[in-house]
Amino acid sequence: QVQFVESGGGLVQPGGSLRLSCAASRSIFSIYRMGWYRQAPGKQRELVATITSGDRTNYVDSVKGRFTISRDNANNTMYLQMNSLKPEDTAVYYCQAIYGGYIYWGQGTQVTVSS
Repeated sequence: QVQFVESGGGLVQPGGSLRLSCAASRSIFSIYRMGWYRQAPGKQRELVATITSGDRTNYVDSVKGRFTISRDNANNTMYLQMNSLKPEDTAVYYCQAIYGGYIYWGQGTQVTVSS
């Protein structure tokens, strides 16, 4: 069993940047795939980006070129660097991982992009 805690969300102006962190309660070295999801009010939860233990990454088209997902196994942390933020990026962002046959979610961190 692994617990995840997101941090780094907040209020930012359009064009600004934020870096989200997902800290795990134990080693993430053996977790093959982790990702970031987001959910805006009234909308379904959306997969934003994924990363494997081999650092293979994938992104939803709407964030390509703006967001970068990474993981630091030594610190048991996954990151999402978000640049050139747009109002449509406003959502609660969740860390997710599949481990030992179970799906794990963090509690979420709010990102609001507004002037």
